[in-house]
Amino acid sequence: MSAKETIQAGKAILGIEFGSTRIKAVLIDEENNPIAQGSHEWENQLVDGLWTYSTEAIWYGLEDCYADLRKNVRAQYDCEIEILASIGISAMMHGYMAFGPNGVASKGAPVGEEEKILVPFRTWRNTNTGAAAAKLSELFNYNIPLRWSISHLYQCILDNEEHVKDITYLTTLAGYIHWRLTGKKCLGIGDASGMIPVDPETKNYNAEMVKKFNDLVADKGYPWKLENILPECIVAGHPAGFLTEHGAKRLDISGHLKPGCPLCPPEGDAGTGMVATNAVKQRTGNVSAGTSSFSMIVLEKDLSMPSEMIDMVTTPDGSLVAMVHCNNCTSDINAWVKLFKEYQELLGVPVDMNEVYGKLYNNALKGDADCGGVLAYNYISGEPVTGLQEGRPLVVRSPNDKFNLANFIRSNLYATVTVLKLGNDILFKEEKVKVDRITGHGGLFKTKGVGQRILAAALNSPISVMETAGEGGAWGIALLAGYVVNNKENLNLADYLEKVVFGGNTGEEIAPTPEEVEGFNKYIEVYKAGLAIEQAAVNNKK
Repeated sequence: MSAKETIQAGKAILGIEFGSTRIKAVLIDEENNPIAQGSHEWENQLVDGLWTYSTEAIWYGLEDCYADLRKNVRAQYDCEIEILASIGISAMMHGYMAFGPNGVASKGAPVGEEEKILVPFRTWRNTNTGAAAAKLSELFNYNIPLRWSISHLYQCILDNEEHVKDITYLTTLAGYIHWRLTGKKCLGIGDASGMIPVDPETKNYNAEMVKKFNDLVADKGYPWKLENILPECIVAGHPAGFLTEHGAKRLDISGHLKPGCPLCPPEGDAGTGMVATNAVKQRTGNVSAGTSSFSMIVLEKDLSMPSEMIDMVTTPDGSLVAMVHCNNCTSDINAWVKLFKEYQELLGVPVDMNEVYGKLYNNALKGDADCGGVLAYNYISGEPVTGLQEGRPLVVRSPNDKFNLANFIRSNLYATVTVLKLGNDILFKEEKVKVDRITGHGGLFKTKGVGQRILAAALNSPISVMETAGEGGAWGIALLAGYVVNNKENLNLADYLEKVVFGGNTGEEIAPTPEEVEGFNKYIEVYKAGLAIEQAAVNNKK
């Protein structure tokens, strides 16, 4: 079928992902090729000291993103989207969305017929959960990160927040949207593993940890048990509800989209990144580098001991994954590039942002392998991996350092993956984890070959990038939606991706030179010593 025929026949599949700065929709055909896209730009807000997106912004963003997709379909193919074969919803993982009965809401939270949220959505970016995460990590003998839903819940309990007693449902952003579209309270196992640890054997929440948590808070007398307020945990490939009439109207406010199509389990952006890079098989890995960054290495066995720098999650089909998550990646270097754009505009020079990025990034490769001593700390927000609860973007240099444009941009590029390296050094050097292939995707890799080479030097490993990597997580969740309806041979997810989607394509690989690895290692030692400067800036700038 042509793309138009696919859409008109109701064979197209829709994937939507809520990223930190953009909501993106990708429509794919039966061969898994993207045939149309839509997007909506948005930003989190710092409200009462916590990072959030309002429910109004969530729904307006979804509606506007789909409207943009619909507009593009009409422009490209002169047809309407009436029926879809399946849909997938994905979003940034973790965080805290707590719901209760109608009309029960804390002051300032949106209340309405459908919106039962008790407090404003608290995103992964918040670092106010240190006491809770430390206590739970000790209780479970398992690293529980600050951003996980269980950390947020327990911190609310420690802070005696009034709304906790009213909770009837706790979910993530992807789970919330999926629930409103289908009426089904569930999560894909990958996203669920960022709420509270899951058991790779049972493919469900870790029963022992759930019991320990219930025992921990028993004296509070809450009317709920943890297992009763968590979403159902579903493995990739299984249907997870159907688009309701109400859901169809929420998604497509024009009224053309008909209800009834199945949805795959809602997943987090980590899981969709693994799918989009064909990295769900053991001994494969991927690095997603955008507003935040994270690496996902699919393990052959569990680690020898817990580490604060490494989160244990799962693939969308339930395999154990070591995740190193960094709150900060490209936001600060994007701000610097915009500064150069302003300079060009002052000179009256026409500005093409792709050209600005390309010129600056490629010129950075001419800089010294250790950046000539120039240091960059890209901490827009706190960075749990390095123990910073707040962020202060800094560029640090000594009078005798080699300060030039190439070293300046190169240092800022290094900063995007430096914290990632700290966590992965534990995996590769201490735990002796073996990886056959690491694939990169996300904004850092848009300028061909540059971010890829920087990451290769940081991890001392060849890095592959696929042409499809730019499609990102929206394509990944569309593939998972397709896996529900198009897996004719009943393949497991790894084989389905390998045989049906990628056909053996592993992308274009770049290996680091010894000089690049040595330079990055020298940079990181100075970087670690300079973290005291970053901490001092946090302590002294309010």
